[in-house]
Amino acid sequence: MPSLENLSCPIDDADLQLEGRSLRCPNGHCFDLAKTGYVNLLPVQNKRSKDPGDSKEMVLSRQTFLNQQHYYPIVEAILASWPNPQTSSAVRILDAGCGEGYYLSHLGEALEKHNIEVDRVGLDISKWAIMSASKRDKNISWIVGSNASLPVPDERFDVILCLFGFPVFEEFSRALDDSGSLLLVESGPRHLIELREVLYDRIHDYKPTYPDGIASFELQSETSKCFSFELHGQAQIQDLLSMTPHIHKASYEGKLAIQKIETMTITADIKLRWYRKKTGEK
Repeated sequence: MPSLENLSCPIDDADLQLEGRSLRCPNGHCFDLAKTGYVNLLPVQNKRSKDPGDSKEMVLSRQTFLNQQHYYPIVEAILASWPNPQTSSAVRILDAGCGEGYYLSHLGEALEKHNIEVDRVGLDISKWAIMSASKRDKNISWIVGSNASLPVPDERFDVILCLFGFPVFEEFSRALDDSGSLLLVESGPRHLIELREVLYDRIHDYKPTYPDGIASFELQSETSKCFSFELHGQAQIQDLLSMTPHIHKASYEGKLAIQKIETMTITADIKLRWYRKKTGEK
């Protein structure tokens, strides 16, 4: 069962304690658990919109696509690059921007098969994503929250994952143990190239992120993973499109062109970068 332990009040940073079906802080702030076990730690005053993050429709499309296991090679690539798993008997993991929980669920299962005790927390700003995640895996603490203000105490985690998300490095450094690691998983230059070639008249040049490094972190390793998969029928193609930023960026003409295609071979091109927190920094 999810522990929902070692969390902080998003209003005053005080420690939260689980009392029945609620998390409470000493100053009287209370956050009730949903029926499926997740907790919303995103106060109204911290929201930039009424319903932030991915919509219910986007989450459903991503869930449908990921459950077909097209992206499972990404899980395998993360495990293959995991730093020194044989030296750990326990690990505390935060998936910052966890979506509907696919990666964190599979990674936890794999690590536990190696007799590693895993404390997993999944956080996303979308309530629809966390609602879906809480139905996927009951052994994870699922939180509606923001990377900009993680509702956790200092040095809470050994590993933070940010997969295709929006990293906030100052908060990640604060929440990581002094020997903690950060994994960024991002798109490579040819990621979904076949889809993009239909959607856009011109493909922009690839620009790697953080070429000058990241303050408070030092790069430990960088690897790439390329693979391909088949999509059959408009339903599968539209599920992929709907879970990407291209659903908003592409022109009407581009989306119309995609609707005329029934079968696609898609390239996935992924960059994985592991960083180590610099000693003594928060």
